[in-house]
Amino acid sequence: MKKTRKAAIALMALVLVLVMAACSGGNGGNNGSSGNGGSGTDGGTDKPAGKKVTIEYWHTYSDAEEMVLTDKIKPAFEEAYPNIELKLTRMPYEGLKQQVIAGVAGDAAPDLMRMDIVWVPEFAAQNALMEVSKLDGFEELKGRVFEAPMATNYFNSGYYGVPVNTNTKVAIYNKATLAEAGLTEAPKTMDELVAAAETLKAKGKYGMGVSGIHAWGLAPWFWSLGGSITNDDYTKADGYLNSEASVKALQTIMDWNSKGLVLPVMLGGEPGTWDGIISGEYLMSDDGPWFYSTKIAEKEATGFDPLEETVRALMPAGDGGSRSVIGGENLVMFANSKHPEEAWTFAKWMLTEEPQKIMAETGLIPSNKAAADAMKSMDIPFVDTYVEQLETALPRTPIPQWGEVEAIFNLAFEKAIRGESEPKAALDEAVKQIEAILK
Repeated sequence: MKKTRKAAIALMALVLVLVMAACSGGNGGNNGSSGNGGSGTDGGTDKPAGKKVTIEYWHTYSDAEEMVLTDKIKPAFEEAYPNIELKLTRMPYEGLKQQVIAGVAGDAAPDLMRMDIVWVPEFAAQNALMEVSKLDGFEELKGRVFEAPMATNYFNSGYYGVPVNTNTKVAIYNKATLAEAGLTEAPKTMDELVAAAETLKAKGKYGMGVSGIHAWGLAPWFWSLGGSITNDDYTKADGYLNSEASVKALQTIMDWNSKGLVLPVMLGGEPGTWDGIISGEYLMSDDGPWFYSTKIAEKEATGFDPLEETVRALMPAGDGGSRSVIGGENLVMFANSKHPEEAWTFAKWMLTEEPQKIMAETGLIPSNKAAADAMKSMDIPFVDTYVEQLETALPRTPIPQWGEVEAIFNLAFEKAIRGESEPKAALDEAVKQIEAILK
């Protein structure tokens, strides 16, 4: 198995080198593209005995988050486990995947890493990650965290990480524009939102807040309208992405667009989502907690107070209920960790309530349910709606091939929404390509 893993990662690294070499030659560098979107508990185990060891943790926390990690998390863990030293290494996000591939191939990866949720199945498929669901205390840990964030670590009947923090998107409304639509509270259903959007159309404003033709932008709407991408174990798209309910969901979004109800930004128009909400030209859009953390920090400069001038709510419910999409990061252990027992000790500790609450001081949403619930009483007034939405949010198909599947999904929806294909035909063609990838 170890030889197989190293061979697979080495091949992955070689392919990466060849691709980068090919992309850098003969085109002037114009072939790139841009992407979307004290104390402690023991974590359920006894403290490991033995001599002091150092475990390395790669992360991508921000300046403020890193300060909390360094000044509070590290001392608290090392006090609880004096035989383990935590070495923290902040990594730049740009080019990080390539560094991880090279680190695994060269047996130079750290013990643990805070990894983008959509990368986990891909690296698990390359045998680069340790299956944590086989480790002592996993089931207890699993029962303490939100189900959907945990699902992003699932691959081939096992779990290859744990959700260290999570996020999702909720509906954010401009309060004044909501009043212009004749409403005193946020719409609870898609039908109510459509009615408000039709009222605002006569005023030259837009109501349906789809922010882009990509999975991150479309998924909350598609799922809430009753659509689906695959079956529950992510092995089959046929009969799901092209089901009657999915076709109807896509057709509904197309109809909204043809009637002029959807934000122009969905098709690349102006103003941008945040600018449109702040100006009142857009009734709403779905967005993450970073909208509030960013706009609160900018309040003095812009004069816009997001807590006073917007209304937060769950995504309006359609045939599929009120759905949103899961974001965040997972804590993974590399298969070639030199200190797996100590690394797992830290991972379990990091997922307990107190460390999760400490990191929540920065605005990060805990994956631990008790810590997330405690945020409602902390001085972070916009978090409660996000925590509630997490109960019905869904992961973006946690499979190694998600990058390929997402590109097919995006193209199919764009062709249909731009009127270049009928919705059923677009989804049937997408399913044909996705099924080939899944097999």
